[in-house]
Amino acid sequence: MIKTILFDVDGVMLSEERYFDASALTVWEMLYSPQYLGVRSDSFTPAPVEEEIRRVRDQVFANDKVLDLIKARGINSNWDMVYLAFSYQVIRLVEALMPHVGDEAKSILRGQVDRAELAKLREWGAAYAPDFTVDYAAFIPDFAKGSAQKAEMLLYLNQITKERLGVDTEIFSRSSTLWQLCYETFQEWYLGDERVAASIGRETSQTGKKGFLTDEIPIVPPAEMIELFRTLKEKGYTLGIGTGRPTIETHVPLSEMKILEWFDPNRVVTASHVLEAEEEFPSYAPMSKPHPYSYVKGLLGLSAPNSDVVNFSLPIQKGEEVLIVGDSPADFLAARSMGCKFAATLTGLSGQEARAKFEEVKADYILDDVRDLLTILE
Repeated sequence: MIKTILFDVDGVMLSEERYFDASALTVWEMLYSPQYLGVRSDSFTPAPVEEEIRRVRDQVFANDKVLDLIKARGINSNWDMVYLAFSYQVIRLVEALMPHVGDEAKSILRGQVDRAELAKLREWGAAYAPDFTVDYAAFIPDFAKGSAQKAEMLLYLNQITKERLGVDTEIFSRSSTLWQLCYETFQEWYLGDERVAASIGRETSQTGKKGFLTDEIPIVPPAEMIELFRTLKEKGYTLGIGTGRPTIETHVPLSEMKILEWFDPNRVVTASHVLEAEEEFPSYAPMSKPHPYSYVKGLLGLSAPNSDVVNFSLPIQKGEEVLIVGDSPADFLAARSMGCKFAATLTGLSGQEARAKFEEVKADYILDDVRDLLTILE
């Protein structure tokens, strides 16, 4: 009998579209802004109109084919998505520069890539490869050659560097300086100028970004979600959240929609808690989904020490009493590693097309949307 229900947010309660928009805009800025690589084949503005956002999204993720590949391989973090897409184009640019600057270009990929290194690439690109063209879709065949899953995809960038450039390197990983820069730039886009300092500890590098936090899109009407969660609470279920969103990006929209109040505040686990745990236990990183940390923490509660969470014996005892509700393979894998039940919602990036995938892996339940939850609990 199910007693505890832990929910993902994106693709279950809120649409992922604005997160993907922010991811695409981050890659776009880092490629074309003079503060980053300054590639000349496109122009950049920190305040694009909706039509421009749609164009950028379609181009950066190759009509979402790049996104489909990344998510199918178990990547659930938008920060990782940005890092993968941008780093791949950095490798291509270095490849274009090698005939002109040789070992100096290679050396860029043997050490940490920070703003100073990007400035070097920008200067060399302007001088020696002014006609360099970004090829977003090339990401797909290069990654399709390998079978890297989850966090291994980030490490696979090192293999691509070896194959394309003949450079041995280990710089590509989630602990890299470039990953941190991608993370901070994404936060600028999603939170906007007014809110970002509270998240990353500094103001926006390139001002003019209004953010998407007040432009969230609920998957079903908020009133119907409130009714669902109210009913579940009345029936005695304990409700928690395990999301890849940072705390501010979880609390603000869900509070504005009057949804957050129905969840046990001790069981609302966000990416901010994941980052704290990774800092405390770096040998366990990465701990974002499909790592089960966020859901185990949601089960035990925020008051549980991280040492208890990372050392918690899996699969859990009485796994049939816990249900995880998510939209992605990463959520499914986390649920399976915990030995608990999983309900897939068909409201993520792939929509109804995800049904066959969840049927193949034998998800316990498949729901058209979160409102169908009551039908499997009756």
